[in-house]
Amino acid sequence: MKNNSSNRVRLLIVFLLILVTALYTCETWARSMNTSNDFPTAVQQSVSGTVQDSEGIPIPGVHILVKGTKQGTFTDSNGHFSVTTSSNSILVFSYMGFTTQEVAINSRTSINVTLVESATELDAVTVNAGYYTVKERERTGSISKVSSKEIEIQPIISPLQTLEGRMPGVEIEQGSGVMGLAPKIRIRGTNSLRNDGNYPLYIIDGIPVSSEPLRSAGSLTNASGIDPLSTLNISNIESIEVLKDADATAIYGSRGANGVVLITTKKGNVKDGKTLLTINSYSGISEVANKVKLMNTPQYLAMRRKAFEVDGVTPTQTNAFDLLLWDQNRNTDWQEVLFGRTAFLTNINMAISGGNQHTSYLVGGSYKNQGSVFPGNFDYNKITANINLSHRSENSKFKLDFSSNYGVDDNTLFFGNTFVNSALITPPNAPNIFKEDGSLNWENWIYDNPLAALEQPQNIITENLFANLGVLFNVLPKVNLKLTMGYSKLDSEEQLRFYKEAYRPDLWNIIKLSMRNSFIKRQSWIVEPQIFYNNTIGKINLDGLVGATFQNNKNSYLALEGSGYADKSLLRNFKSADNIQILSDDNTQYRYAAVFGRLGINLNRKYFLNITGRRDGSSRFGPESRFSNFWAVGGAWIFIDQKIDNQKISPFSFGKLRASYGITGSDQIEDYGYLDAYEATSGSGGLYPTQLFNPNYSWEVNKKLEVAIQFSLFKDHINLDVSWFKNRSANQLVGFPLPAITGFTSVQANLPALVQNTGLELQWSSKNINRKDFSWQSSFNITLPENKLLKFDRIEQTSYANIYKVGEPLNISHRYKFNGINSETGFYSMIDVNGDGRLNNDDRIVIMDMGRKYFGGFSNTIRYKELSLQFLFEYVKQYNQSYIFKWSAPGRLGNKPLQFLNSWEEPGDSEDIQKVSLSSIASKAFNDAANSSKGIEDASFLRLKNVALSYQFPRKVIKKLGLEEVNLYLNAQNLITLTGYKGLDPQGGRGVVPPLKTITCGLQITL
Repeated sequence: MKNNSSNRVRLLIVFLLILVTALYTCETWARSMNTSNDFPTAVQQSVSGTVQDSEGIPIPGVHILVKGTKQGTFTDSNGHFSVTTSSNSILVFSYMGFTTQEVAINSRTSINVTLVESATELDAVTVNAGYYTVKERERTGSISKVSSKEIEIQPIISPLQTLEGRMPGVEIEQGSGVMGLAPKIRIRGTNSLRNDGNYPLYIIDGIPVSSEPLRSAGSLTNASGIDPLSTLNISNIESIEVLKDADATAIYGSRGANGVVLITTKKGNVKDGKTLLTINSYSGISEVANKVKLMNTPQYLAMRRKAFEVDGVTPTQTNAFDLLLWDQNRNTDWQEVLFGRTAFLTNINMAISGGNQHTSYLVGGSYKNQGSVFPGNFDYNKITANINLSHRSENSKFKLDFSSNYGVDDNTLFFGNTFVNSALITPPNAPNIFKEDGSLNWENWIYDNPLAALEQPQNIITENLFANLGVLFNVLPKVNLKLTMGYSKLDSEEQLRFYKEAYRPDLWNIIKLSMRNSFIKRQSWIVEPQIFYNNTIGKINLDGLVGATFQNNKNSYLALEGSGYADKSLLRNFKSADNIQILSDDNTQYRYAAVFGRLGINLNRKYFLNITGRRDGSSRFGPESRFSNFWAVGGAWIFIDQKIDNQKISPFSFGKLRASYGITGSDQIEDYGYLDAYEATSGSGGLYPTQLFNPNYSWEVNKKLEVAIQFSLFKDHINLDVSWFKNRSANQLVGFPLPAITGFTSVQANLPALVQNTGLELQWSSKNINRKDFSWQSSFNITLPENKLLKFDRIEQTSYANIYKVGEPLNISHRYKFNGINSETGFYSMIDVNGDGRLNNDDRIVIMDMGRKYFGGFSNTIRYKELSLQFLFEYVKQYNQSYIFKWSAPGRLGNKPLQFLNSWEEPGDSEDIQKVSLSSIASKAFNDAANSSKGIEDASFLRLKNVALSYQFPRKVIKKLGLEEVNLYLNAQNLITLTGYKGLDPQGGRGVVPPLKTITCGLQITL
């Protein structure tokens, strides 16, 4: 399978190179054909046309000037213009809030121009709201955005990683440094009691994509799963918008209950009719940013000997092989051996774009390779291809947009040991891991050789295709018809091979060679017809749309295991196995239909009202509960606008109040959950029930409220946006526990539970210095969230009583109350609350909130002439499991942190580490303390998340070389982390390799 994938990769690379070379050669040939020494004589002629904005709306009052003269005109109320001038003149189009554009006539009699909003003006920046776009100054909903400048040069795999620390209300946690794993994302908190009920909606160029991570059986990959976005080309992303409140998400109905992530890919760049070839390539290194300070061999052996002495136990080759069998002078840093390698990475992206005023295109591709910090030949490879085509007729009554993105990633890992655990607990004097002949050494290894995982290779190949077609017709002056059609297809194959060399040689005669394969297929299509209406009546502008959605998803999961292979070279073929077993075979279909609408009312560009509604139908509910209605109302009042009101005295240049309220829902449950389900009994041919019928459960309901205020001062040099939100999620969809006498553990139902998320979000940006040769811009955001279970009727009668507590957050941990070290035993002690002589759930009276207290980011961009420096700090206030309890009790087998050297010996000593001991009583006390209030510690951190230094070569220099743009840059990720937490990473566990520190150097050239 991997050979086939490699062939596909090679063919795709060859195809892209041929295509790009052909397009660029044709363009160069066309230019040469148009070059002539016989210049035509300029003649007077009349030129007419239309000027519109990027949304296709005509712009009245645009000034058209014949360059080099005082001759000119203005567009009328319909955006039309007409001017008489020479055939070789250049027209200059200018309008406040838009970038000035120069267009050569070249003997044409008709010219249509689209002006692009100036990104330096607050009221000209537009954001993608999904089914429509809205100007930043006029939006009534909560939408955050990052652009391509913040995305394209980052050495990341998932596009979600670029959001860390950049958006208020959006929690992104990478969690692991293993490539291709799904980051954790939460938008304005946790709404559902189910972990899989909190995924946001992903939209890629209008195509909804399942945000659920792909299942995986590997030790490194099964916790977080595989990221469904990992096959996207990071360099091809134009922007990422996150919709958060009801006003922004209600138009997506049930799919937007947990927020919406909109990913928009790049379109063709039309610049003076030229074809541009852009090549962006970088290389670099990655390594684990932090390691734990562990004992060396003398310290470790002293601790072990002391434990035997304290307990009065005689060391033997069975209970003390590290003291009696192993070399007492060997000192190995297993962190360096098992995850201390330097991983090299390379990325190359190539794109060719061009066209004219009617048609533009972009074709591109990329290749990425990243090595591993683990021993062995493990690496990650990704190849992508993308195409975008846009066309509009001369009268702009017909528009067509097509985009397609294809990606393949090939991830080679291992199944067994994560290496991280072994690196932290393996004694420093453990034997060599290899023999002289290069085979694994099992001699004197009482437990498994840590590199046995090398003989359990894991390979994951994922292919992903997205394609979208949008067609727009202007049927009436104020009415447009639009039809969008999308298709997505994901295929993923995971192969695990288990060689006998992964086990001790004395077991080889009973080990059966085996292979496990799993296949995931996701296929989806969507059709959305829409009607748009836009009209201005006096001082009122009406902007509306009505549409429908028809969506069909098919998902399948097949897992097979073959065993009894004669030789490991046959492991890739199931036909060579003695026995084949089907572990899982799931096939589901999800159908979704909806009608939706929006009406936007704009009064005098000061008062805005946005009304959205949607009626959803989902196949995941019974016939009586299949449909539901969702809606939202948002409003905004611009009470200060210096440009409109001509206020020249006040320092405030802009001020806006906005608020929204609405209802969204959720159907994020398994397909067919309401039906009876049966399975065949083994051998007898009978059936037995596995799932109860419940046609009455229905949608989760999420009510969202937001109030916000936005200020700009000193001509938009300082901008402040403060939002307060309250979301309440009711009718929780979970498995309701049943008594064992029923024969079932649970039934799918709506629980009478109410979850509330409130929070305060602050976003500030400023232009500290803005001069020709020097500029400095800053931005800062912070979120203070609060999550609470407001209501759960009869919770004490359910199994959830030991997990949740009314009035407390969902992400809590019930713990014993720590009572210091017992002066008589020297071991940790906890308070027995009810005095029954044992510790159980009744004694877990301490409730610890494991969620984030606050989080945010602080970024700066400093430019001096062609040199630019950007850096981003991410900060999080949180708690995590105390790192000392990620090891066994002091004195027991296995290496320990240096802190364990200061263990308790007598009353008055520090109560941080209990007495060293080998006894089971000591181990129980240590484990109980791990589940007490002492087992939690502050894991807050400030991380220098990203640093980018770039140099833009002067245009007058590169023009002489025939180039359009040259940019040399240096980028660093996860460079420094300041924290009091002494573990590997304040966000991860002991067995997880933390996010890697990565430094890259790259060059971007545009021809």
